[in-house]
Amino acid sequence: MQKDKQKMLKTKHKIALANLVQTLVMAVRGVFKKGPDTQVKRRGVEWNLDLREGIDFSIWLLGSFEPETVRCYQNIVNKGDVVLDIGANIGAHALHLAQAVGAGGKVYAFEPTDFAFTKLIKNRSLNPDLAHRIYCMQCMLVDQEIAGNPTPRLYSSWPLKEYSGLHHLHQGRLMTTKGAEARTLDSVISALKVDRVDCIKLDIDGFECGMMRGASEVLTRWHPVIIMELAPYALEEQGASLEDLIGLLKQYGYLLFDLSKGTSLEMDSATLVRLIPPGASLNIIARASLASA
Repeated sequence: MQKDKQKMLKTKHKIALANLVQTLVMAVRGVFKKGPDTQVKRRGVEWNLDLREGIDFSIWLLGSFEPETVRCYQNIVNKGDVVLDIGANIGAHALHLAQAVGAGGKVYAFEPTDFAFTKLIKNRSLNPDLAHRIYCMQCMLVDQEIAGNPTPRLYSSWPLKEYSGLHHLHQGRLMTTKGAEARTLDSVISALKVDRVDCIKLDIDGFECGMMRGASEVLTRWHPVIIMELAPYALEEQGASLEDLIGLLKQYGYLLFDLSKGTSLEMDSATLVRLIPPGASLNIIARASLASA
């Protein structure tokens, strides 16, 4: 266990490594008078990328953002499935999910920040064969809807250059959510008349508990597979805890599995937190228990 924990890189270390590689790449591009903005095709998807951004640079360099996560849901998602991409950012996973669900499936992509949402819409438009499968909403999913409540600034940029005010651990940059609605997932799914949800990709940097409290009907009715990360420090920054999150998953009848190994994980926050170094996260899959399915 300790050996596995030592291998787990903190996000800031991943960013530092990417920063080094990006510096070399940009130097070479500069020789050929190429700037940071580029349009490329990777793994069958067209992208408009800014190579100064961590997510964009990962797609350009590796072919996808978080390749292990992409491989995971490509094995889980079936043709015709309905998938939610919550925390869609620039569409890094939404477009690959659209490939996975096929012509008969649907992806609902939720992104609150105007910075990332604009890029999400642009990247969707570059892929007309996939665009009709992806429904995008500039929306922050919360535990309850209160009229007039503003949505906060959120992390949706991981720049590969120096900025003041970056997050001290994951090096993210807060972006505005101008134009975003604060909705519960249950109300959105009801309004859209979605008749089932098969899978959820969830990455919302510590806001998971609020989102899940506003998704009780979706999670108890359909028990979609959830692909997400456990990041204790991010939860604590939003006034929640890993214990709170595990409690909600238990309440909704879920069991946890390590995304990389496929092995089951104990539904105990004290045990789980020992697997995750401070400032790091663990990618997991949540599946309904046999009793709940």
